[in-house]
Amino acid sequence: MFRFANPIYLYLLLLIPVLTAIYMLMVYKMRQQVKKFGDPELMRELMPDVSMKRRHTKFMLMMIAFGLLVVVLARPQYGSRNEEVKRSGIEVAIAVDVSNSMLCKDVSPSRLDKSKMIVSRLVEQFDEDKVGLVAFAGNAITLLPMTSDYVSAKMFLDQLTPATISIQGTNVADAITRATAGFSKKTNVGRALILITDAEDNEDGAIEAAKQARKEGIQIFVLSVGTQQGGPIPMPDGTFKKDLSGHVVTTKLNEQIGKSIAQAGGGLYVHVDQTDMAQAILEKEIEKMQKEDISQSMYSAYDEQFVAVALLLFIVLLMECCIMERENHVFKKFRLFR
Repeated sequence: MFRFANPIYLYLLLLIPVLTAIYMLMVYKMRQQVKKFGDPELMRELMPDVSMKRRHTKFMLMMIAFGLLVVVLARPQYGSRNEEVKRSGIEVAIAVDVSNSMLCKDVSPSRLDKSKMIVSRLVEQFDEDKVGLVAFAGNAITLLPMTSDYVSAKMFLDQLTPATISIQGTNVADAITRATAGFSKKTNVGRALILITDAEDNEDGAIEAAKQARKEGIQIFVLSVGTQQGGPIPMPDGTFKKDLSGHVVTTKLNEQIGKSIAQAGGGLYVHVDQTDMAQAILEKEIEKMQKEDISQSMYSAYDEQFVAVALLLFIVLLMECCIMERENHVFKKFRLFR
C-alpha cells in the first residue's frame, strides 16, 4: 500500500499553477515591451543568442523540481507489514505518605523530599514496567493509574505536598487498599507495592490490608523515612507545630509498624537514611521480581521511498543548471531548442 507520512505538505503543489500563471504573465509583458522597440522577428535576429525555449525549459524543470521537493517533504512510503511488539515488565504501585510529619527534616532535605527523590530515581530505572502513584495521609487518593507514562508519573510526584490530602493522619490501610485496586488481574506478572511512610499515628487495619494484598500476589516493600530521634514539624509560617500545651511536637519514626506491614505483605522493610543505601536495596529487589509479557501491540511498518524521489530531484536540478538561457556556441549545431 502506498501512502504519504506527511500529506499536509502536498498542499504546496497548489503553488505550481500559481507560479506558472505568474511566469506566463511576465513572458507576455516582456513580449509587449519588445514590440514597442520594433518588429519581433527583427528583434529576434538582432538577439541571436537569446532563446525563449531555453528559458521555458528551465522554468519547467524548476517546477518539476519544486514538485519533487514537495513529494520528498511529504515522505512517500510503500508496503506495509504488521509487526507484533511484546513488552515485558512488572507493575509497581507507589504509595507516598504526605502527612504533615513528612515535612520533618531529620532526613535531609526532608522526609517527603527524600521520598520523592527515591521514587524519581526508581522511575528513571524503569523501562517496560508500569507504575501507579497513590498519595495518602488521613485517607488515600489515586493520583496516577497504572501506566507506562513515566513523564506523567514524575510530574505528579513533583507536585506532592501535604496539601494534596485535606485530611491529616497516616491511614496506611486505606493506602494499601487503594493501591491494590489499581493492579491488573494478570497472574503472570510481578506486582509490587512500595509504601513510603514514617508510620506515625498509624490507623488500624494496615496489617490486615497487607495480608490481603499478599493473597492477591502483591509484594509490599516498606520504606520507613525518618530517625528514632525525630524532629519538629515545620509549619508554613516558619514556626514549628505545637500541641495544645504550647510545646513543640516531635515526630519520630515508628519502625515496628513498618516492619510488621512488610512482613505481612511478604516483602521487605528498608530504613531510609541520609545515604543511598535504601535506593540500591530497593532497585535490587525490584529487579528480582518476575517479568512477563504485560502487553502486546500491532503496528504497520512502511518502507520510505523518498530517497528515489530525492535522487530524481537531484537529476532535474542538475539538468536545470546545465541549461543556460543564452545559446552555447559549442553545442549550437545540435539545435535542441530551435
